[in-house]
Amino acid sequence: MAQDEDHISSREKVIAAAAAMLAEDAGATLSVRAVAARAGVSTGSLRFHFPTQRELQDTVLARIYGHFFPDDPIHDRSLPPRDRLVNCLRQVLAPAGVGQQAREGWSQVYQTYLAAEPTEDARAAYLAITREGRRRIEHWLAVLADDGALPRDDHARHVRLLLTVLDGLSVARALPAEESILKSETETLYLAVDCVLGTAPTR
Repeated sequence: MAQDEDHISSREKVIAAAAAMLAEDAGATLSVRAVAARAGVSTGSLRFHFPTQRELQDTVLARIYGHFFPDDPIHDRSLPPRDRLVNCLRQVLAPAGVGQQAREGWSQVYQTYLAAEPTEDARAAYLAITREGRRRIEHWLAVLADDGALPRDDHARHVRLLLTVLDGLSVARALPAEESILKSETETLYLAVDCVLGTAPTR
């Protein structure tokens, strides 16, 4: 029993240390040595609980997002996986708004990152934002993999696809359109999600 308690204690130390590292630096890579040193445990102990870096990252992200986003649509198992993932992606797009709000947002992005060579601080901030976005999508895909909707492997290509689609749709929200932006946006999101999940399009 004491040994089990030690295992639970060291596991929680690792999770807490990794979460703290991400809070301090969104670009932290969560290397085994760095996390073990921060947690005050051996690398062997960390590997006992998390044999791979992917398992560690998925567990930490699940803990973080479960705490800050308890109503995350990815956990609504009353819906099919494709609907859950589309609802998550909609949440990413929602703050951009449409029309004038979207134009103002993209004007700020242009002035900060495109009009001239970005400063080191601006570049670091942008990369931190994109890493956080990537990690959020990785978390969603990991949850779907746990539910059997995806293979449990590296989802890097799928993450890049979804991020690219989100970028394109957010720009489209700022541009003139002949049809309902939200209708075409929904169709595009489902097309991208069906590609990721390998499901036949139904919309």
